[in-house]
Amino acid sequence: MPLTLQQISDRLEIEQLIVDYANAIDRRDFDALDQVFTPDAYIDYRAMGGIDGQYPAVKAWLKPALDKFPGYSHLVGNITTRIEGDAATARTLCFNPMTVNLGENKTQVMFLGLWYADKLIRTPEGWRMTERVEENGYAHNVPGGIQVSEG
Repeated sequence: MPLTLQQISDRLEIEQLIVDYANAIDRRDFDALDQVFTPDAYIDYRAMGGIDGQYPAVKAWLKPALDKFPGYSHLVGNITTRIEGDAATARTLCFNPMTVNLGENKTQVMFLGLWYADKLIRTPEGWRMTERVEENGYAHNVPGGIQVSEG
């Protein structure tokens, strides 16, 4: 069955929201996440060694946690969305290389593969995430001292 214009619009808006998240993290523009999450959103980064909690606490944790990594990127794709009225779910693949300081002017790049499992709602301002849960896919070349859960 062909998609309606509303269904196409909803999917494009949700996919853009997922990209906006990745870009905000990669630019270290954590205030831009206010346009991605609802104020009461639940976020769970524990699968990749982070924390879980409500959006304000997790947002405050992000900058000091990511300051440890001089470079990183989040490439998102394979986005699957399910939309039912004003609610939706999405599952997104993320490839996340990160540079780690080893000391003595040495660095190492680790490669993380993960999935984002999201719940979203339509708000007057557009689609927003109410929940984001990371699921571990793989971790490669992770130096000692960096904690990533086993996939």
